[in-house]
Amino acid sequence: MDHDPQIAQLLREIRDHQREALALQREHIAAFKAQVERVERLNERAESLQGRAGKAVKALLWVVLPLLALVLLLMAWPYARYMFG
Repeated sequence: MDHDPQIAQLLREIRDHQREALALQREHIAAFKAQVERVERLNERAESLQGRAGKAVKALLWVVLPLLALVLLLMAWPYARYMFG
């Protein structure tokens, strides 16, 4: 059985295309890994910022809510004096 040179050439082309496809897949995987690492860093940074913001809001509420209650009482004082005085 003679080896047909066309078949050998086709097989070499298939092999070459497969190698190119594998190289392209490796590049895509490397790019994907870089993106995943970037996303993980951004998520860690976002979590840190959210934690700091939560603490700031909590501290701010401890100041703002009593001041708001005081302002409401001061606004209601003349009305209460007029109604009950």
